[in-house]
Amino acid sequence: MAKRRAERRPAWAEGGALAAREVALLAAGFAALALAVYAPALTGPFLSDDLHYVATNPYVHDLSLENLVAIFDPGSPATVFVVNYAPVHLLLHAIGAALLAAVFVRAGLSRLVGIGAALVFLVHPANVEAVAWISQAKTPAAFALSMAALLAHPRRPALGVLLFGFALLAKPTAAFALPVAMLLDWTRERRIAFAWLAAWAALLAGYAVAEFATHQRTGAAEPVAEDVLVRLRTSVAIGARYFWMAATSLGVSTFHEPAPVRSWLDPVWLAGAASMTAIAVRAGVALRRRSPEIAFWVWAGASFFPISQLFPFLYPMADRYLYFILPGLLGGVLFVARDASARFAARPPAWLPRAAAIGAGALVLAFAVHSFARAGIWASPARVIADAATHYPDGRNASILEAKRAALAGDSDAAFAALRRAWERGFNRFEQIQGDPGLAPLRGDPRFDALVNEIAGWWVSKLSDREHPTQMELRTLAIAHLARRERAEAITALERAIAAEGPLDAQLREELAQVRQMPR
Repeated sequence: MAKRRAERRPAWAEGGALAAREVALLAAGFAALALAVYAPALTGPFLSDDLHYVATNPYVHDLSLENLVAIFDPGSPATVFVVNYAPVHLLLHAIGAALLAAVFVRAGLSRLVGIGAALVFLVHPANVEAVAWISQAKTPAAFALSMAALLAHPRRPALGVLLFGFALLAKPTAAFALPVAMLLDWTRERRIAFAWLAAWAALLAGYAVAEFATHQRTGAAEPVAEDVLVRLRTSVAIGARYFWMAATSLGVSTFHEPAPVRSWLDPVWLAGAASMTAIAVRAGVALRRRSPEIAFWVWAGASFFPISQLFPFLYPMADRYLYFILPGLLGGVLFVARDASARFAARPPAWLPRAAAIGAGALVLAFAVHSFARAGIWASPARVIADAATHYPDGRNASILEAKRAALAGDSDAAFAALRRAWERGFNRFEQIQGDPGLAPLRGDPRFDALVNEIAGWWVSKLSDREHPTQMELRTLAIAHLARRERAEAITALERAIAAEGPLDAQLREELAQVRQMPR
């Protein structure tokens, strides 16, 4: 059956290969388009994670061999400072999209379809977060390196191993490329390069040890709920949200905060279960036919796996997590569409290619307009917070905004209720509460000091018993002690931080001198 369909497939649906020169020209064109779409974000300041990745990160401010070695050492304070083992940070979104087109074509899709799908990926609104947010430069970097590894593997396998290794160093989600490379070998090359892929697997195993230890050290590995079934339903519901975002671009948001799914009748969970079942059935069909389509369904699944909450972390959903899932979904859907086209005669109706081209063009235009609008959000920290609050009115960011509005209006009871709700939803930045001018009317109220004391106490509990703490962890511990008016404990923490030695020595000595001058 699969052979008969292949014989009936129209010529316009057949794949080939993109030459290096064509990929370079495509990347240049994509870069120009991306520059236009993302222009509103180019003037944005550092915000959120940018602060500890770049603005306050002493390891990237001084170009030295010592700092470079620390950045690549999975156990160094430099790695712990940024929470993940991710030393390669480059903005390569346009190049990654061009290489994705080449991967689509090499897998068997036509040039026109492959380039069109890569164009959709380039301008998809869900990707704005990964491209516009400085600290997420690692996401398009890992993706571009992964695409290059997949393209190099069949003919230059040693280069493929090297590129895969660099992709992992950029972001762990690059692990998806290993099963995809194996399946593309099996379906396109009709053989699997086991020796070379074993080298990929060895790199992944070594990297996984470093990344897992670094990430778990942060203490952010908190499940969305204690009940295993609630966590399962929530993960499947998050998958449904990603499907919807991928297909429509609706539902994209800064700082997602989906509520745990506590009912078996929740419609989002049911939609996710139905979608995943349909994909599993279709993947089984593709596997039986030995079609390259299977590689793309596995691509999507393997990209979802690390953020599926199997290994829990505090923020289970984000636009940027769709960055790796989206190409797998695109590829799978395109192969389904190609099979459907085989039902027509060798010459499809004249209107079909035109209608498909018009529909694809309209989709790209709509996505580009939406992305342009969302790029403007990343030009201002206030807009980022407001966007999150708009989409999740009961979440952390909305609660903090509500607290500030209530405080400025003189309604302290409502302000403290909102702050308490933010804390219960995971907000733990006590120093932000202390320094936010919008909360100034609350200072002096015993409830304010009590809340700061409680949140700072959480940090003290989290950091006090940590083995081999870094300078930054000890400095955070000292700040938490100061927030609780524990001067002696703060001095001890700062002395330990100085003894640990590192790029913060001068700053820590100055802070220690200031603390010692404080009244007892």
